[in-house]
Amino acid sequence: MRLGILDTIGLALTVIFAFPVANFGVNRLLAGEPVTGVALIGVAVAMVAVPHYFTDPRTVLRRLLGGLLPARLRDDPSTPAEVDEPPER
Repeated sequence: MRLGILDTIGLALTVIFAFPVANFGVNRLLAGEPVTGVALIGVAVAMVAVPHYFTDPRTVLRRLLGGLLPARLRDDPSTPAEVDEPPER
C-alpha cells in the first residue's frame, strides 16, 4: 500500500496519539493489571490499524458516485488501463 503525503502525516499523528495509550497499557501490565493493560494496548493498535483496513466515508462516496457515472466519464484508477497486447506468434 502506497501512502501519499497526507496519509503519511495522518499516520504519524495517529501514532503520536496512540503511543501514550500503549505506554500506559504497558505500565498497567507491569503493575499487575493484565486486563486493563491488554485492553489499552489493543486500543492503541486499533487506533493505528483500523484506518488503513477500513475505507473512510469519502472513499465510499467517491466509489458510489463513480458507479453512477457513465463509463466514459469515470476516472477510476482501480480499473486497469487498456493496454495493447502484442500479437501472438
